[in-house]
Amino acid sequence: MARNKQKKMKLPLVYKPLGFALSWASGALAGLAFQQAWKAIRHEDNAPDALDQDRGWGEILFAAAVQGAIFAVVRSAVDRTGAKAVERSTGVWPDGNKGGRD
Repeated sequence: MARNKQKKMKLPLVYKPLGFALSWASGALAGLAFQQAWKAIRHEDNAPDALDQDRGWGEILFAAAVQGAIFAVVRSAVDRTGAKAVERSTGVWPDGNKGGRD
């Protein structure tokens, strides 16, 4: 039992760099996915920016909603995959005591 507790103590130190790398990769992947989704939805290369004076509220808010949904899905998928990989390799689920997103 003491060995399992020792594993749990060391796990956050191991998981932090992995989590950082996965977060960075998921952000990059989500950005690419959003660009492709926007091209498919609106047939435009660039999504509207909040400060784009030529775009209306509806278009800007729609782009933000699509981008947010894609980022949330990609981040959750990457976080879950990383957690499963850590569990498989160490036998311990990372951050088991935390509830929700940080």
